[in-house]
Amino acid sequence: MSSFERPKTAQEAVLAEIRRQLLDGRLAPGVSIRPDALGEELGVSAVPVREALRILEGEGHVHYRPHRGYVVATLDGDDLIEIYRIRELLETEAVRRAVPRLRADTVARLREIVHEMDEAQDDVISLTAVNRRFHFTVFEAAEMPQLVRVLRILWDSSDRYRLRYLMSPENRQLVHDQHQRMMEAIASGDAQSFIDESQKHRAHAIAALAEAIAVSGSEPAQKTA
Repeated sequence: MSSFERPKTAQEAVLAEIRRQLLDGRLAPGVSIRPDALGEELGVSAVPVREALRILEGEGHVHYRPHRGYVVATLDGDDLIEIYRIRELLETEAVRRAVPRLRADTVARLREIVHEMDEAQDDVISLTAVNRRFHFTVFEAAEMPQLVRVLRILWDSSDRYRLRYLMSPENRQLVHDQHQRMMEAIASGDAQSFIDESQKHRAHAIAALAEAIAVSGSEPAQKTA
Protein backbone atom coordinates (compact mmCIF):
# COMPACT_ATOMS: atom_id res chain seq x y z
CA MET A 1 0.00 0.00 0.00
CA SER A 2 1.40 3.44 -0.90
CA SER A 3 2.51 5.70 1.97
CA PHE A 4 1.91 8.79 -0.15
CA GLU A 5 0.27 11.59 1.79
CA ARG A 6 -1.15 14.52 -0.11
CA PRO A 7 0.48 17.74 1.10
CA LYS A 8 -1.78 20.37 2.59
CA THR A 9 -2.83 23.26 0.40
CA ALA A 10 -1.84 26.73 1.60
CA GLN A 11 -5.41 27.31 2.78
CA GLU A 12 -5.46 24.02 4.74
CA ALA A 13 -2.10 24.76 6.34
CA VAL A 14 -3.15 28.29 7.28
CA LEU A 15 -6.48 27.05 8.68
CA ALA A 16 -4.67 24.48 10.84
CA GLU A 17 -2.27 27.14 12.14
CA ILE A 18 -5.02 29.65 12.96
CA ARG A 19 -6.87 26.90 14.83
CA ARG A 20 -3.71 26.26 16.88
CA GLN A 21 -3.39 29.96 17.66
CA LEU A 22 -7.03 30.15 18.73
CA LEU A 23 -6.54 27.17 21.03
CA ASP A 24 -3.27 28.19 22.64
CA GLY A 25 -4.40 31.77 23.25
CA ARG A 26 -2.16 33.58 20.77
CA LEU A 27 -5.39 34.74 19.12
CA ALA A 28 -7.47 35.74 22.13
CA PRO A 29 -11.13 36.83 22.18
CA GLY A 30 -11.52 40.34 20.80
CA VAL A 31 -8.27 40.36 18.82
CA SER A 32 -8.48 41.83 15.32
CA ILE A 33 -6.91 39.69 12.59
CA ARG A 34 -5.34 41.41 9.59
CA PRO A 35 -5.04 38.87 6.75
CA ASP A 36 -2.05 40.65 5.19
CA ALA A 37 -0.11 40.78 8.48
CA LEU A 38 -0.94 37.19 9.41
CA GLY A 39 -0.11 36.03 5.88
CA GLU A 40 3.29 37.71 6.11
CA GLU A 41 3.89 36.02 9.47
CA LEU A 42 3.03 32.62 7.98
CA GLY A 43 4.87 33.17 4.71
CA VAL A 44 1.79 33.14 2.47
CA SER A 45 -0.34 35.73 0.69
CA ALA A 46 -3.46 37.18 2.28
CA VAL A 47 -5.67 35.05 0.00
CA PRO A 48 -5.42 31.68 1.87
CA VAL A 49 -5.71 33.57 5.16
CA ARG A 50 -9.01 35.11 4.06
CA GLU A 51 -10.23 31.70 2.86
CA ALA A 52 -9.38 30.16 6.23
CA LEU A 53 -11.04 33.02 8.10
CA ARG A 54 -14.26 32.52 6.13
CA ILE A 55 -14.34 28.89 7.28
CA LEU A 56 -13.70 29.93 10.87
CA GLU A 57 -16.42 32.57 10.58
CA GLY A 58 -18.87 29.83 9.60
CA GLU A 59 -17.87 27.91 12.74
CA GLY A 60 -18.36 31.00 14.91
CA HIS A 61 -14.70 31.40 15.92
CA VAL A 62 -14.33 34.80 14.24
CA HIS A 63 -16.68 37.56 13.13
CA TYR A 64 -16.33 40.10 10.35
CA ARG A 65 -16.78 43.69 11.49
CA PRO A 66 -17.04 46.66 9.08
CA HIS A 67 -14.03 48.97 9.32
CA ARG A 68 -12.31 46.49 11.64
CA GLY A 69 -12.12 43.29 9.63
CA TYR A 70 -12.05 39.87 11.27
CA VAL A 71 -12.23 39.73 15.06
CA VAL A 72 -11.83 36.66 17.29
CA ALA A 73 -15.22 35.86 18.81
CA THR A 74 -15.73 36.01 22.54
CA LEU A 75 -16.88 32.89 24.36
CA ASP A 76 -20.66 32.86 24.75
CA GLY A 77 -22.64 30.79 27.25
CA ASP A 78 -25.82 30.60 25.16
CA ASP A 79 -23.81 29.48 22.12
CA LEU A 80 -22.15 26.79 24.22
CA ILE A 81 -25.47 25.44 25.52
CA GLU A 82 -26.93 25.26 22.01
CA ILE A 83 -23.90 23.46 20.57
CA TYR A 84 -23.82 20.94 23.41
CA ARG A 85 -27.56 20.26 23.15
CA ILE A 86 -27.28 19.50 19.43
CA ARG A 87 -24.23 17.35 20.12
CA GLU A 88 -26.16 15.41 22.75
CA LEU A 89 -28.90 14.51 20.27
CA LEU A 90 -26.55 13.47 17.48
CA GLU A 91 -23.94 11.74 19.63
CA THR A 92 -26.59 9.67 21.39
CA GLU A 93 -27.74 8.34 18.03
CA ALA A 94 -24.17 7.70 16.89
CA VAL A 95 -23.22 5.81 20.06
CA ARG A 96 -26.37 3.66 20.04
CA ARG A 97 -25.53 2.53 16.53
CA ALA A 98 -21.77 2.32 17.01
CA VAL A 99 -21.28 0.30 20.19
CA PRO A 100 -22.90 -2.92 18.89
CA ARG A 101 -20.79 -2.61 15.72
CA LEU A 102 -17.41 -2.13 17.41
CA ARG A 103 -14.89 -4.76 16.30
CA ALA A 104 -12.24 -6.17 18.60
CA ASP A 105 -9.46 -4.24 16.83
CA THR A 106 -11.39 -0.97 17.28
CA VAL A 107 -11.88 -1.66 20.98
CA ALA A 108 -8.15 -2.33 21.28
CA ARG A 109 -7.42 0.95 19.49
CA LEU A 110 -9.74 2.79 21.89
CA ARG A 111 -7.83 1.33 24.83
CA GLU A 112 -4.60 2.65 23.33
CA ILE A 113 -6.15 6.10 22.91
CA VAL A 114 -7.27 6.13 26.56
CA HIS A 115 -3.69 5.27 27.51
CA GLU A 116 -2.48 8.19 25.37
CA MET A 117 -4.92 10.44 27.22
CA ASP A 118 -3.36 9.35 30.52
CA GLU A 119 0.10 10.29 29.21
CA ALA A 120 -1.11 13.67 27.90
CA GLN A 121 -2.76 14.85 31.13
CA ASP A 122 -0.37 17.79 31.56
CA ASP A 123 -0.36 18.83 27.88
CA VAL A 124 -3.80 20.35 27.42
CA ILE A 125 -3.62 20.86 23.65
CA SER A 126 -2.47 17.26 23.09
CA LEU A 127 -5.11 16.01 25.51
CA THR A 128 -7.79 17.91 23.57
CA ALA A 129 -6.69 16.26 20.32
CA VAL A 130 -6.51 12.74 21.80
CA ASN A 131 -9.91 13.18 23.47
CA ARG A 132 -11.39 14.09 20.11
CA ARG A 133 -9.77 11.05 18.47
CA PHE A 134 -11.32 8.76 21.10
CA HIS A 135 -14.85 10.00 20.53
CA PHE A 136 -14.66 10.08 16.74
CA THR A 137 -13.28 6.53 16.67
CA VAL A 138 -16.56 5.57 18.35
CA PHE A 139 -18.76 7.83 16.18
CA GLU A 140 -17.25 6.54 12.93
CA ALA A 141 -18.17 2.98 13.89
CA ALA A 142 -21.82 4.03 13.52
CA GLU A 143 -21.23 4.04 9.73
CA MET A 144 -23.21 7.27 9.33
CA PRO A 145 -20.81 9.56 7.46
CA GLN A 146 -23.20 12.52 7.19
CA LEU A 147 -23.86 12.48 10.93
CA VAL A 148 -20.13 12.30 11.64
CA ARG A 149 -19.52 15.20 9.26
CA VAL A 150 -21.98 17.38 11.20
CA LEU A 151 -20.43 16.31 14.50
CA ARG A 152 -17.01 17.39 13.25
CA ILE A 153 -18.40 20.85 12.52
CA LEU A 154 -19.93 21.04 16.00
CA TRP A 155 -16.70 19.92 17.67
CA ASP A 156 -14.74 22.45 15.60
CA SER A 157 -17.15 25.13 16.81
CA SER A 158 -16.60 24.21 20.47
CA ASP A 159 -12.85 23.56 20.47
CA ARG A 160 -12.02 26.73 22.37
CA TYR A 161 -14.61 25.95 25.04
CA ARG A 162 -13.24 22.42 25.41
CA LEU A 163 -9.67 23.66 25.80
CA ARG A 164 -10.69 26.17 28.46
CA TYR A 165 -12.51 23.42 30.36
CA LEU A 166 -9.44 21.19 30.30
CA MET A 167 -7.21 23.95 31.69
CA SER A 168 -8.45 22.95 35.14
CA PRO A 169 -6.53 20.01 36.73
CA GLU A 170 -9.74 18.98 38.49
CA ASN A 171 -11.61 18.83 35.18
CA ARG A 172 -8.80 16.84 33.58
CA GLN A 173 -9.01 14.30 36.39
CA LEU A 174 -12.77 14.10 35.97
CA VAL A 175 -12.36 13.55 32.21
CA HIS A 176 -9.81 10.82 32.95
CA ASP A 177 -12.24 9.02 35.27
CA GLN A 178 -15.13 9.41 32.82
CA HIS A 179 -13.15 7.92 29.95
CA GLN A 180 -12.18 4.95 32.09
CA ARG A 181 -15.89 4.31 32.69
CA MET A 182 -16.67 4.87 29.00
CA MET A 183 -14.06 2.27 28.14
CA GLU A 184 -15.65 -0.18 30.58
CA ALA A 185 -19.02 0.44 28.90
CA ILE A 186 -17.51 -0.21 25.48
CA ALA A 187 -15.85 -3.42 26.66
CA SER A 188 -19.19 -4.72 27.95
CA GLY A 189 -21.17 -3.48 24.94
CA ASP A 190 -23.22 -1.16 27.16
CA ALA A 191 -24.16 1.78 24.93
CA GLN A 192 -26.47 3.34 27.54
CA SER A 193 -23.72 3.58 30.16
CA PHE A 194 -21.47 5.28 27.61
CA ILE A 195 -24.28 7.73 26.79
CA ASP A 196 -24.91 8.40 30.50
CA GLU A 197 -21.23 9.21 31.08
CA SER A 198 -21.21 11.51 28.04
CA GLN A 199 -24.27 13.37 29.31
CA LYS A 200 -22.70 13.83 32.77
CA HIS A 201 -19.57 15.19 31.12
CA ARG A 202 -21.48 17.68 28.97
CA ALA A 203 -23.58 18.87 31.93
CA HIS A 204 -20.49 19.44 34.07
CA ALA A 205 -18.66 21.19 31.23
CA ILE A 206 -21.58 23.55 30.57
CA ALA A 207 -21.86 24.48 34.25
CA ALA A 208 -18.12 25.01 34.70
CA LEU A 209 -17.69 27.00 31.49
CA ALA A 210 -20.77 29.14 32.05
CA GLU A 211 -19.34 30.14 35.43
CA ALA A 212 -15.90 30.85 33.94
CA ILE A 213 -17.38 32.94 31.13
CA ALA A 214 -19.49 34.93 33.60
CA VAL A 215 -16.48 35.60 35.84
CA SER A 216 -14.18 36.66 33.01
CA GLY A 217 -16.83 38.71 31.28
CA SER A 218 -15.09 37.76 28.03
CA GLU A 219 -13.40 41.15 27.95
CA PRO A 220 -12.16 42.02 24.44
CA ALA A 221 -8.43 42.16 23.93
CA GLN A 222 -6.90 45.33 22.57
CA LYS A 223 -4.24 43.97 20.24
CA THR A 224 -4.21 43.13 16.54
CA ALA A 225 -2.80 40.06 14.83
